[in-house]
Amino acid sequence: MPLVLLIDDDEALARPLTVYLKRFDLELESATRPSAGLARLAQGGIAAVILDVMLPEMDGFEVCRRIRADPDLSELPVLMLTARGELTDRVVGLELGADDYLPKPFEPRELAARLTTILRRSRPTASPVLRFEGLVIDSVRRQVQRADELVELTGTEFELLLLLAREPNKVWTRDEILNRLRGQDALDLHTRAVDILVSRLRRKLEPLDCIKTLRNAGYSFAGARV
Repeated sequence: MPLVLLIDDDEALARPLTVYLKRFDLELESATRPSAGLARLAQGGIAAVILDVMLPEMDGFEVCRRIRADPDLSELPVLMLTARGELTDRVVGLELGADDYLPKPFEPRELAARLTTILRRSRPTASPVLRFEGLVIDSVRRQVQRADELVELTGTEFELLLLLAREPNKVWTRDEILNRLRGQDALDLHTRAVDILVSRLRRKLEPLDCIKTLRNAGYSFAGARV
């Protein structure tokens, strides 16, 4: 889930926005002062920034300048917010390298849509074929090849393998897997279904041992990329 940092001195904004963005699989952290926001960015792990223009310590334009001047942050997507509607503010923000601009007050749904768009643009295009030692997963043809042999998988088994293999070593809880495979309604299902699905998939991938169980945590993919 992409982690977005909100830098805005309006303390009442972060909580409802955090709840709303979760509907779009976006996680939100917040900082009310630019210094705190820049310190958080330096720690890494942020996928995009929502940046207010009117801030204490320094305005959002200066924060944007510092982000773009930092080699580790220069490609970070920035969406700027302002209560001011002057065209010159928008032009300045975009000239400084902001990816998008949204005037306050804004509709949360529009903010979510714009964030999703700039995140999609900034994300490198994933290869449709994942290659690991002894295993090839073709997401377009929906084929799995173990060594030189095609593996027959059900649609759900394939989706599970693809989910795990796209982020090797990431630990997925059973609820997260259910949620990704079948949508929000999956939370009503018993998580034992995931254990059964993983067991079937493991048998079909033998002798490969690439799906690991982490006790009391979930499952992860441990294949080595080639």
